[in-house]
Amino acid sequence: MTTAATMPTVLIVPGLRDHVDAHWQTLLAADLKAQGRQVRTVPPMGRADLDCATKVAAIEREAQAIEGPLILVAHSGGCVMVAHWARQSRRAVHGALMAAPPDFEEAMPEGYPTLEELRAGGWLPVPRDTLPFPSIVAASRNDPLARNYERIAALAGNWGSSLVDLGAVGHLNPASGFGKWAQAETFIANLAAR
Repeated sequence: MTTAATMPTVLIVPGLRDHVDAHWQTLLAADLKAQGRQVRTVPPMGRADLDCATKVAAIEREAQAIEGPLILVAHSGGCVMVAHWARQSRRAVHGALMAAPPDFEEAMPEGYPTLEELRAGGWLPVPRDTLPFPSIVAASRNDPLARNYERIAALAGNWGSSLVDLGAVGHLNPASGFGKWAQAETFIANLAAR
């Protein structure tokens, strides 16, 4: 029987945001720690510095500091960061939950980075290589940062990910009415069991 102490360490990879107490990733980290699970978080770096290489380097630092099996839990821009990171890292990964990946190759709503800013920051093109580890893409049907569900479904296919249709959950963040997202623990358990 697998105990919390022998489960893979969970590495939380936030998107382009600062720390948010009510975000599901923040709440998930607290819940997993309360269960005795090993959890680390890539420090949120916000939107002020859009250098993709800096964010990828932060994932590498955290991942290399973890001993043993590793599960990544990325949200939004964190999913694209993971795809870039996977191209260069040799760190073994047990699996990844990629929640609400944005469509960085289409214009984003006002207040989000422009295509020109994303290109200048090294985000584009978004990697479409098959990820070298099992992954689940959990996508929303009405995500304002990924308005065309079929494009995200195609991205999941490129990555070799299992696609989960979450229905109409917006961007799965506090602005969409989401705080705690209990389904994340189920996805993590499924990845850990592989």
